[in-house]
Amino acid sequence: MLDYAVTIALALFSIAILFTLYRLIVGPDVVDRILALDTMAVNLIAVIVLTGIRMGSNILFEAALLIALMGFVSTVALTRYLMRGDLIE
Repeated sequence: MLDYAVTIALALFSIAILFTLYRLIVGPDVVDRILALDTMAVNLIAVIVLTGIRMGSNILFEAALLIALMGFVSTVALTRYLMRGDLIE
């Protein structure tokens, strides 16, 4: 039963990644593109965790944690750049 749930969740998160990729490319504003990039990082983390559950591998959970940290830092850096015009004060 868990295999079916993981397979369905992987398919749905893959579709969500495609939708956010569309918003990343077509987004009417830079803010929409940054939000789409952050959403894509969250969906990618979910796909990695689900793949780790499916394979029974613990290393993928650590990779998901690293991607989550990088996604957070990049989102903060991009929004700070948009608000102030530079990253380092």
